[in-house]
Amino acid sequence: MDLDAGLDELYGLPPSEFTAARDERAKAARAAGDRALAARIRELRRPTLSAWAGNLLVRAQPAEVERLLRLGEALRRAHQELDGGDLRELSAQQHRLTFALSHQAARLAAEAGQRIGDGARQEVQDTLHAVLADPEAAALWSEGRLARPLGAPVGFPGTAALPASASSARSAPAGSVAARPEPAGRSAGRRGSGPAGEVADLDAARTRRREEEARRAERERRKREERWERARHKAEEAERELRKREGELVSKEQELSTAEGEEEQAGQRADDLARRLHEAEQDRQRTRAAARHLRDLARDARQAVREARRHAESAAEEAERKASELRDGSS
Repeated sequence: MDLDAGLDELYGLPPSEFTAARDERAKAARAAGDRALAARIRELRRPTLSAWAGNLLVRAQPAEVERLLRLGEALRRAHQELDGGDLRELSAQQHRLTFALSHQAARLAAEAGQRIGDGARQEVQDTLHAVLADPEAAALWSEGRLARPLGAPVGFPGTAALPASASSARSAPAGSVAARPEPAGRSAGRRGSGPAGEVADLDAARTRRREEEARRAERERRKREERWERARHKAEEAERELRKREGELVSKEQELSTAEGEEEQAGQRADDLARRLHEAEQDRQRTRAAARHLRDLARDARQAVREARRHAESAAEEAERKASELRDGSS
């Protein structure tokens, strides 16, 4: 079994079909003797609705995916270079594109039979922001195999994250650099240094800003990692609870199947008893009819016997009378 092909197939399925398909493939891998592959497949997490919608977007809109990835590269580059003009333009593109793509993902999910609400659509949009900010997140998302949404970065690169002096220093003429607000002592100490000194001051300011941005980015990265780790633990706990519930569901389904089988057997027995009762009732009615007929025959026979007895008695009396007459005549 090709793991990559299996992953592509599984994470393209609706979440409601994922667990059964995953377990089936794990069982097949185990039956084929590949226990390691079976274990890896079994550990795969069912995607949330928003993660699945993002996966659909990756598969259905490759051109838009490539556009988002290129925009992320440009945004990160502009942020590193403190290019305020580029950041403003790219930030506007960012908001337009993530908004449009999140709605496309919702539409694709609806076409696949799963409507997602505002919360899930916001998670899709947060994932797209993470893709723009983090190249590792971009690589992960572009595979179309997310199980969980990616959190929106804090302090995402854009004009809001750019110090005001960086934007003005980038666009101001070289001769106006000395007009930038600065502590009085430092400004006075540099007035005789000329253009070369001003350029050095600008480079030093840029270096300080980059260092501060790097430190801030590192702090935010650590915060994101901590949040991600907490979320991962919660997700793992939820996954364990889900598997427990799924196991209970399988057990209850087996019990239900057994009960349904017993119910069917009881129904068959009831049908058989009803049939036999019907046959017995028909036999009883036939027997009753036969008994009535026999009673009628017996009544007729008794009547015939009484008639025959009367005839016999009459005949006997007549014979006795004839015999008496004969006796009287002979004497």
